[in-house]
Amino acid sequence: MFTVFVFLTLYVFHVAAWSRTASLSGQNFLNAFQWQTFADPTHGRTNYIDESTAWNDGLITVNGNQLTLRADSYSYLDPNGPGRNTFRLSSNNAYTSHVAIFDIAHMPQGCGTWPAVWEVGQDWPNNGEIDIVEGVNNQSPNQASLHTGSGCTMPGTRTINAVGGLDCDADATGDTGCGTRFTATNSFGPSFNDNGGGWYAIVMTDDAISIYFWARNSAGVPSDVTSPGQSVNPSAWGTPSAYYPGSSSCDFGDHIGSQNIVINLAFCGDWAGNAQDYSAAGCPSDCVDYVNNNPSTFSDAYFEFNSLNIYE
Repeated sequence: MFTVFVFLTLYVFHVAAWSRTASLSGQNFLNAFQWQTFADPTHGRTNYIDESTAWNDGLITVNGNQLTLRADSYSYLDPNGPGRNTFRLSSNNAYTSHVAIFDIAHMPQGCGTWPAVWEVGQDWPNNGEIDIVEGVNNQSPNQASLHTGSGCTMPGTRTINAVGGLDCDADATGDTGCGTRFTATNSFGPSFNDNGGGWYAIVMTDDAISIYFWARNSAGVPSDVTSPGQSVNPSAWGTPSAYYPGSSSCDFGDHIGSQNIVINLAFCGDWAGNAQDYSAAGCPSDCVDYVNNNPSTFSDAYFEFNSLNIYE
């Protein structure tokens, strides 16, 4: 269940010029990230492995400019052992005001999957978390979210597809934060993949956070998105798919710190494994049992990135 709000907002970016500081693809993309191997904080049937193990198990592929990150799709899991081998990467660099454009050809799909591309500050949730790509169990459309510490609320006219309420406080909302469900049905899961993927972009300034999506075959995708160059002009991109303005009700200086980019794939856990969400997606059995005993169904549980371009 989600509440619908209507808004009319002028999107103004106060950074006069954005200059490219990173153009990442293939091996360079991989080199810009470190692998995180701690226990899944979302309590999933997930085993985050290191890069060496991923290479040895054939879960990383670099083919020219494309980088593919996979989960294990051949092992039956011991119910008393660790979860399914998968990946969680965090960028070596952290970013304040920035633009990041992700060209994604494929995202993980399948019952029990929980893929995400997101950003997070060092002191969670007090330095903020911004979810760019996120969803579970093949359920489109995409959902973006902003999670903060206490004292951050969005205006009632914030967005046309708000999920939950307007309080972004992670603790007060059971980590729901301020969510936004996209209008494009091909923004997530199998429909995204069947369409050849697309582009996601985030624009983060002192004044606002805007998230954009363009499907691969969309008309009017900005040329500085399809063919990234040395500079970018988000002010010409039109209305974002998700928009979070800073204000006296949410001072970004107090709630949003420098952000690391995170790419991960979890299984089950607090959202994908929630019995109601899992069964509503038409998924069989229960999530943990399914992930344990159906490895071949995760042959499509992979991200394929064409590029990541970052501007500051």
